[in-house]
Amino acid sequence: MALDKVKGLCTDADIDIRVVSGVLCGSAAALLTLKWVNQRRVQKKLEDAKRKRELGFQRMEKAAKQFKQQNPGVKAAPILSLPLVDLAAKLKDGSLSPESVLYTYMEKALDVTREINCVTNYLPECEEQLQEVKKREKGLLYGVPVSIKENVACKGYPNTLGLVKFLDCLELEDSVIVKVLKKQGAIPFVKTNTSQAILNIDCGNTLFGQTLNPFNHKKSSGGSSGGEAALIGGGGSILGIGTDVAASIRVPCGFCGICGFKPTGYRVSDKGSTTPIPGMDSAISVPGPMARNVDSLVLCMKALLCDEMFHLDLAVPPLPFNEEIYSSSRPLRIGYYDDDGYFQSSPSMKRAVQETRKLLQEAGHMLIPFTPPRIDFLVDELFTKGLYADGSSTLVEKFNGEFVDSTWTNQICCCRLPNLLKRILAFILSPVFPRISRHLHALLGVGSVKNLWKNNADRMAYREEFIDEWRKLKLDVMLCPALGPAFNLGYAGKLFVATTYTHLYNVLNFPAGVVPVSTVTPADEEELKLYKGHYGDPWDTRMKEAVEGAIGLPVAVQCVALPWQEELCLRFMKEVERVSLEKRGRRKV
Repeated sequence: MALDKVKGLCTDADIDIRVVSGVLCGSAAALLTLKWVNQRRVQKKLEDAKRKRELGFQRMEKAAKQFKQQNPGVKAAPILSLPLVDLAAKLKDGSLSPESVLYTYMEKALDVTREINCVTNYLPECEEQLQEVKKREKGLLYGVPVSIKENVACKGYPNTLGLVKFLDCLELEDSVIVKVLKKQGAIPFVKTNTSQAILNIDCGNTLFGQTLNPFNHKKSSGGSSGGEAALIGGGGSILGIGTDVAASIRVPCGFCGICGFKPTGYRVSDKGSTTPIPGMDSAISVPGPMARNVDSLVLCMKALLCDEMFHLDLAVPPLPFNEEIYSSSRPLRIGYYDDDGYFQSSPSMKRAVQETRKLLQEAGHMLIPFTPPRIDFLVDELFTKGLYADGSSTLVEKFNGEFVDSTWTNQICCCRLPNLLKRILAFILSPVFPRISRHLHALLGVGSVKNLWKNNADRMAYREEFIDEWRKLKLDVMLCPALGPAFNLGYAGKLFVATTYTHLYNVLNFPAGVVPVSTVTPADEEELKLYKGHYGDPWDTRMKEAVEGAIGLPVAVQCVALPWQEELCLRFMKEVERVSLEKRGRRKV
């Protein structure tokens, strides 16, 4: 039929049908050839990258073995068992050498990544830095090995976001946060895995593969800072730097049983941290520390909030760490909720929040129920529509010419749907699955610059509404669910929408962190069988399936404070950690 139309249009030129057929067939063949050539090019780059990565691991192994042979008296176990604060103190007073600590963690990181695939690059420059750091004044993190998320710039390495197209884009200088860490004596020694294009709560990509949960290899590490969380949770690093735009520090930390902290946007410099949607500020992306306990997060924040950072990035307000606020012991007024009304929290998560609430009450704090206002509006109109304001076009462009990782298939398919089809599906699904219908409609974006301004104004108005509710109850901090326990493999990439408990505080730009307080019990697993969710739609079914089979896995709660109150948030996290550890100690006795 198409050929008849073409011939009809061209009768005056007396074009033979065979010529038209030849042109069309030739064009199709050319397109297929170009596609094949591009796929071969991408495949070759992937193979080259894997070879280069393996060579780095071999170099890492050789360096660690050589040190071990030359220093047989250095025992790994005592070093690996030390909390960061104690380790830093021993490094400073000389009872431990930076060499013994670096090479011990180097060997352990290699063992962990061979098991769960969490390290993307070995940074051999760390061996040179080891010598340099001993010549300078000892900073707060003197001699401490640090792991860095893949999208945070280290000079000479690409911030690929797990995408082949960025493999050749080597960073010309360290990110500000890495410069400050080095100034404080820390030694970045590895970079860690992330989800493809970041905006996903799994941790897999075609460049580096899938990262597994250190406690259960059938479970996800979470993402996008999943490589960091898995490495630290597996004992291969004592301190790491991640980034968080919706959940990317807090979800993987919760899945892997460690602590993580997302500061207020711009309290810590993000210069040199690559995001997939530059310029998007509907949900603020911010770097933050990840570690085994709250004391480690505090030490890292003290090290970062220094004159060096304020000098290197003038966008960061010169607010040093306020020890007086952090060290205060006055009782807190704590708001709490165990369900936001959008995604029903899992039985283990709900129990963890309620148990923590009770423990805090017993410790002398005041606990006040809180309900997040207009959560549907927040999720659909502010977060999703704001994040994908351009109809997902900037994000989708990142995948042009790429192999899409299986962790992204579901998400990218939704983003790539033609707008007309999104509208039709949203209309059809509205009566039966209203939540999914609203999500599809939000993926259309804002539609115009005028509507973007309105979306920004709506976000600011919602923030004021939330703060008004907070102040009306005279709250200091908030206790609420994170997301967890860890998802079964194959589910995290299909449930980015389930980050409502965490992405709320990116939209609001509040500091927030997670603290592991419990583990999943057989009773939780039994109660999960009755899980229905709030909508009874496919997302609720998927959520139930995602968290099944998690007995013994960690469960973390979320702690939140108002903007610029990092010290208060960390103080609250420390209190949550303290009461939960005391409870577990009583159980052991």
